[in-house]
Amino acid sequence: MKTFSFILTPAVLMLLLAAGWTSAYKPVILVHGVLSGPRSLKMLTGFIKKAHPGTKVTVIDLFNYGNSTKPMWKQVEGFANVIPKIMEKSPEGVHLLCFSQEGLICRGVLSTLPNHNVHSFIVLSSPLAGQYGVLDVLHKNFPLPCFSFIDCRRLETATHVFSADPHHRKQYLESSNFLPLLNGEKPHTWRKNFLRIKKLVLIGGPDDNVITPWQSSLFGFYNHNEEVVEMKEQTFYKNDTFGLKTLDTRGDISVCSQPGVKHFKWHSNKKVFDKLVLHFCFYENKELNQSIILENGHTFSMEKSNDFQLLIV
Repeated sequence: MKTFSFILTPAVLMLLLAAGWTSAYKPVILVHGVLSGPRSLKMLTGFIKKAHPGTKVTVIDLFNYGNSTKPMWKQVEGFANVIPKIMEKSPEGVHLLCFSQEGLICRGVLSTLPNHNVHSFIVLSSPLAGQYGVLDVLHKNFPLPCFSFIDCRRLETATHVFSADPHHRKQYLESSNFLPLLNGEKPHTWRKNFLRIKKLVLIGGPDDNVITPWQSSLFGFYNHNEEVVEMKEQTFYKNDTFGLKTLDTRGDISVCSQPGVKHFKWHSNKKVFDKLVLHFCFYENKELNQSIILENGHTFSMEKSNDFQLLIV
């Protein structure tokens, strides 16, 4: 995986458009985060429609607010019943953008649907490699959205399935029936399904303050010394258990690290949309043989890599 750091400005986006870095605009499916609902994605929907009028944007109205604390596999089943109906109307493919906990739900959907047609799977600040200290994060960030004691207890139970303690790895593998399955740490046959995606876009940042460690949004996680082990050093990457290494070898993983964004602001941050989301929703031609001169004076050749790090300052 080659990593480039550069500033992608609106002017650069216009150059990319002029260079012909798009031939079609696919419909976009949006999935909200935990203890939230479709209204939370209203700004993001507006960003997309303003950037490209006429784009079909569907916000999934399912497992909203307290219902987002229901068992993860139940949610996967629910979304897996709804999303294919949208895909059927878009044979050319769709983009799927999922936020926070629902990034894991969407992974479950993509792993279990054998005939999905997702082009870009864009994951906004999701605990893809697990969440350390789930209860502390819940108590700090959800003092009010737990609408009842029952909702709070259900939230603790729901998030347990992707809670990962680096000090008790064996217990995590034995007790969780969700994340270890997605990561291929338990035997399953979903790898082929997940590899149907054409692009995996991972977006997170050091100022998130919810995802712990924040690198989990980029498939990094703690070792037993609480030192962050990056994606390429993870066992599930090295063994290619669910196709992550294959995607990387294909040049189809993009790792986007954005400082200065709090967890609940990712989907309403215009800069994040302009520099990251817009790029991957609308500019799909990875064969572009154009060199772009960036604001920092560096030249970035798109033909050298489809996998790069966008650092926005």
